[in-house]
Amino acid sequence: MSERTPLYAEHIERGGVMVDFAGYELPVRYPQGIIAEHNAVRNAAGLFDVSHMGEFTLKGKDAVKALNHVLTNDFTVMDAGRVRYSLMCYPGGGAVDDVLVYKKSAEDFLIVVNAANKDKDFEWMSANLDDFEVELGDISDKVAQLALQGPRSKEILCAIADAAELPEKYYSFKENVTVGGVNALVSRTGYTGEDGYELYCAPSDALKLYDALMIAGAPYGLIPAGLGARDTLRTEAAMPLYGHELRADYPVSEAGLDFAVKYTKEDFIGKAALLSRPPQYVRIGVRVADRGIVREGTPIFTAEGEEAGIATSGTMAPSLGYAIAMLRVRREYADCELCAEVRGKRLKLARVPLPFYKAGAKN
Repeated sequence: MSERTPLYAEHIERGGVMVDFAGYELPVRYPQGIIAEHNAVRNAAGLFDVSHMGEFTLKGKDAVKALNHVLTNDFTVMDAGRVRYSLMCYPGGGAVDDVLVYKKSAEDFLIVVNAANKDKDFEWMSANLDDFEVELGDISDKVAQLALQGPRSKEILCAIADAAELPEKYYSFKENVTVGGVNALVSRTGYTGEDGYELYCAPSDALKLYDALMIAGAPYGLIPAGLGARDTLRTEAAMPLYGHELRADYPVSEAGLDFAVKYTKEDFIGKAALLSRPPQYVRIGVRVADRGIVREGTPIFTAEGEEAGIATSGTMAPSLGYAIAMLRVRREYADCELCAEVRGKRLKLARVPLPFYKAGAKN
């Protein structure tokens, strides 16, 4: 049986169409529809319930060394109050998961992981931290998380919180912020390609916080948004999703995320394997030149009929007005004319730079 977030009843009351996702019953859309929710995030704001995400704590004098061992990014130099994206690898170089690391202090970190990988991630990290003086904790059940996304997010949040208490920089956070009468950790990262905030609070406070945000956001065009819009938004922003662009059998060196893989640091799990094998595939973006949509798993060919790779994500992009897809293709075919086989037909593809959509520069 699927689990439910503290906001399940609220989603039902608002007409949310519930689906099973990562073991949780979550809204895929509301009565206004996915396109309306997508456009609200691009032009005003949308509010997502992401309480299904996993949250771990890592504490102890070897916290930084432990993170550098199990994750690909380098945490040696990182200010408190900042957030850093990283990958977590198996010894062969494939992805265990991608994570966000919040630094509270030199010996106290919060790690946010994907919901579907939560148990696996905790077991993997636990098994690889024996040589470090740290304590790993799973606090997922003690945390609810909301994501307020869109260009008017700051105005909405400032209506019910002190602007001076909010994080100012992209990929930063502040603790003990009072938002609508609720104590919350507020960060500024995002998974939509827009500016926005994540608000972490106690599950018992989730409904109060959600209602406060919805009331404050009404004059600014805020609406609830579900998984469907979250996926179209992240695809337009070319943000990877585990199980699509990242998998256990895909070396992370082929994902186009080199900024998060620091080969210059002493070591990390998977480093030797990644260095020993040059990337065979690359992640590229395409627009569908013919009529049709290229979905995940669609085979990709060259114009000459050579098998080139596979589509990892694809959708009709509401912000752009045409279909887009991220592909995993062999390096030697990345600059070739490509096509996708959809229902027995070959659809022409035109390569475009990633991300497909880019909002204004972050502060």
